[in-house]
Amino acid sequence: MSRKIIAILRGIQPDEAEGICAALIEAGIDRIEVPLNSPEPLDSIKRMADAFGQDALIGAGTVLSPADVVNVADAGGKMIVSPDTNPEVIVTSKAAGLASYPGVLTPTECFAALRAGADGLKIFPSFLMGTEGLKAISAVLPPETETYAVGGVGPENFAEWISAGAVGFGIGSGIYKPGFSVADVAIRAADVVAAYDDVS
Repeated sequence: MSRKIIAILRGIQPDEAEGICAALIEAGIDRIEVPLNSPEPLDSIKRMADAFGQDALIGAGTVLSPADVVNVADAGGKMIVSPDTNPEVIVTSKAAGLASYPGVLTPTECFAALRAGADGLKIFPSFLMGTEGLKAISAVLPPETETYAVGGVGPENFAEWISAGAVGFGIGSGIYKPGFSVADVAIRAADVVAAYDDVS
């Protein structure tokens, strides 16, 4: 089963990419994002996509322009995650055959993203919306809409977010920070997976 958990590897170095990616997949996380404000992000994405593209959905975060989407696709990425709702980014992603997860915080952004073809919505930063806000918005979203809580979420509050309507999560510093070893990531990823499995 592919868990609806996106590991956000902000700050990862290319020479860490394969080892960290392998540890995440082994732990049970197969959706992996390298933010484009990381060092040489396209190199890291290419290394992971070449090694694990058949086993994982590898892609980029902090994607702000259609040109970024093209670069990620050229590197072998299959997923585009953004902090904002930019219809041009969503449309370009879908035209290239990539999964699109734009950042949203308001009903207007949610519906704009869905109209443009988004595969799921990244509630960001989720602590600003809160679980009560997500409950209210979920009541008017199409029932099949997938919402991912990102920012201020972790194993300790997975249950609250799922009960509010979230289907998944983006986890950054709870899984990876610059300087973490492969073993560090493996331990944290296993904890996240166990907590997710307990409540999903």
